[in-house]
Amino acid sequence: MTMAKSTAKSKSTTKPAAKPAAAPVLDDGKTIFVGKGVKPEYLTLALANRHGLVTGATGTGKTVTLQVLAEGFSKAGVPVFASDIKGDLSGIAAVGDGKAAFVQRAKDLGVEYQPDEFPAVFWDLYGEQGHPIRATVAEMGPLLLSRLLALNETQEGVLNIAFRIADDQGLALLDLKDLRAILAFISEQAAEIQKTYGNVSGASVGSIQRQLLVLENQGADKFFGEPALNIEDFMRTDRDGRGVINLLAADKLMENPRLYSTFLLWMLSELFEELPEVGDPEKPKLVFFFDEAHLLFADAPKALLDKIEQVVRLVRSKGVGVYFVTQNPLDVPDKVAAQLGNRVQHALRAFTPRDQKAVRAAAETFRQNPKLDTATVITELGKGEALVSFLEGNGTPSMVERCLVCPPSARVGPVSPEERRAIINKSPLKGQYDTAIDRESAFEMLQKRTQDASAPGGTAQGEPVEGGGGILGGIGGLLGGLFGTNRPRGQVLSPTQRVAREVTRSVTNRVIGGVAGSIGKSVGGSMGNTIARAIV
Repeated sequence: MTMAKSTAKSKSTTKPAAKPAAAPVLDDGKTIFVGKGVKPEYLTLALANRHGLVTGATGTGKTVTLQVLAEGFSKAGVPVFASDIKGDLSGIAAVGDGKAAFVQRAKDLGVEYQPDEFPAVFWDLYGEQGHPIRATVAEMGPLLLSRLLALNETQEGVLNIAFRIADDQGLALLDLKDLRAILAFISEQAAEIQKTYGNVSGASVGSIQRQLLVLENQGADKFFGEPALNIEDFMRTDRDGRGVINLLAADKLMENPRLYSTFLLWMLSELFEELPEVGDPEKPKLVFFFDEAHLLFADAPKALLDKIEQVVRLVRSKGVGVYFVTQNPLDVPDKVAAQLGNRVQHALRAFTPRDQKAVRAAAETFRQNPKLDTATVITELGKGEALVSFLEGNGTPSMVERCLVCPPSARVGPVSPEERRAIINKSPLKGQYDTAIDRESAFEMLQKRTQDASAPGGTAQGEPVEGGGGILGGIGGLLGGLFGTNRPRGQVLSPTQRVAREVTRSVTNRVIGGVAGSIGKSVGGSMGNTIARAIV
């Protein structure tokens, strides 16, 4: 008898989502219709900046759910940023093709399938499949850059000194050649620099230079420079009031997971720093989808997790909603997961002990529904089905419910290369970021001073000027003229001439494959405390 009752209970908790209930689907402009089970399931816009989590095994419908949410935000006038890992999301810019399965799903939900398309802007760090995204070296900051380069504490200290000297002496750090120039300079002036800024060893400078070579060989040098991204360009609406969906082409970027995760962390910190406090608005100012979120947390030390948790918690008051998308709910640490109020859980497969642990963990994060055996349902959800729990009017999560996710209105699947080019050509940002600008910065300024010092009547740097003082002095006056000399021109290369020589050599060294190969594995090291600057 006991076994029979248990079997009956199991069957009752694993049945497919119910057909449409009597409650109608609302379109009130204050919610996003996500799906329907025993009742319609809505994400409330006023609570959408309380962040969210979308999880599930490969092929269970996470990308479709992400597209449904992005379309809903766009209709409500909320701009969206999402990384497009496989190119599938690009179809959101094209009219839906009315697949029979989607038409039937809409009918099952009691709604009419209506093909639609949405305003989209394509971005690409490499500038191949969208507008280039750039940031200056100075904007990235020494902490994020140190973690991107996998530097140890000593090397990170040297990089901080380089940034400080650049600030003190008015040397703009825009791209990687600027950083190389200042590193070469402080290597030459190490003996004087350490009196004020601390010890700088040639070995540490050399290690940083080699790591920069690895970064350049991976194409990341295209990310550093100008024109730098204006974060406001992610927060646009079209003339119909729909939020623009910004899609980052990430298929190639995913070959360098450290760059991918560090870039998104930089974006999150920029949003936190640049946007004003707005409290709890009626709808978010921007929704940020962080796909493949496990890359952010993999091997992250406690200090980094603490900072991410702080930024996720505090950026809510800037009107930004952050939604993590990943396969396994265990990928998101508890301290961060505790900040994610809106949840969509697709099917998980419990084949291994870790899988079974993930199922239990996912089930325990929901507000329990006495009518559902949540852990059992998670393993038996069909494609397009999900367990959902969204924040209700008082800010508490609703009881978990099983539902069928509604079909997207736009195309599911990638646009063709021709369609992508046409969309880019019609972009309101066309021409704004497409051409790189190389204005005078640290590299050119140091180079110019070298030329001035070697001109007739010029002075070369190397020894203190009589009566002079200070620590760094000037490269023909650039650093204050404190270390100029009257040494005859042509007698010995000055340190500034050697700076230019070393910068030139570094360009040549990029072709030496053995250098990159010897340190390639270091790129995957600990990210560390990458976003400390975001909460200073």
